[in-house]
Amino acid sequence: MKNEADNIDLMISEIEAACQGADFEAIFVDDGSTDATLARLKQAASVKPWLRVLHHPKSGGQSAAVHSGVKAARAPVICTMDGDGQNPPAEIPRLVAPLLDAAAAPDLGLVAGQRARRQDTLSKKLASRFANGIRQRILKDNTRDTGCGLKAFRRDAFLDLPFFNHMHRYLPALFSAYGWGVAHVDVSHRHRHAGTSNYNNLQRALVGIHDLIGVSWLIKRRKTVRPQDIGPSSHE
Repeated sequence: MKNEADNIDLMISEIEAACQGADFEAIFVDDGSTDATLARLKQAASVKPWLRVLHHPKSGGQSAAVHSGVKAARAPVICTMDGDGQNPPAEIPRLVAPLLDAAAAPDLGLVAGQRARRQDTLSKKLASRFANGIRQRILKDNTRDTGCGLKAFRRDAFLDLPFFNHMHRYLPALFSAYGWGVAHVDVSHRHRHAGTSNYNNLQRALVGIHDLIGVSWLIKRRKTVRPQDIGPSSHE
């Protein structure tokens, strides 16, 4: 969350409702906010035992915030979402369910949300469609919408990936390159509840060019060899 003070109450109440009855924790990462975000999060954490707060003294960006949260997490399955309220927490159970049933899909590493009816400006939607089209043609990740913040994955698999800025936009391609299965789920999307976006289309386009080249290079040189644990050897 970066300068999302007015979205905190909404996110807390909806996460709590979505995860009711489950053993869970929610980690809110304050990414160098200059408004009341950190103060409000601390206040909420004092009365919500399932809520944890991490603080970046200066903004590191979305991938850095996700990475910090995953490293601090204690559960084996993670679900991420944006802090602006556009990703409905009600989608959490659908995303994590396939990963919790490890016996049914032992090689599944990532369940990626894809916005079915994106509630954004026309310019954002057109820019996103263009960027996603280029990315799919180059990386062949079979993902319609990598910009969706709603994603669920295995914590150990995520931490095995190389970390770099903006990596959150390439998780389907990275998980696949590292030998994990990737599933997709259409999720709902809504208008921003409060505040303003921290990004613009030009910023995303400029960094996306360099990122795409780098990720393509990384994947082409990745040799996937996943060892099998055959247990201790026995000696007669």
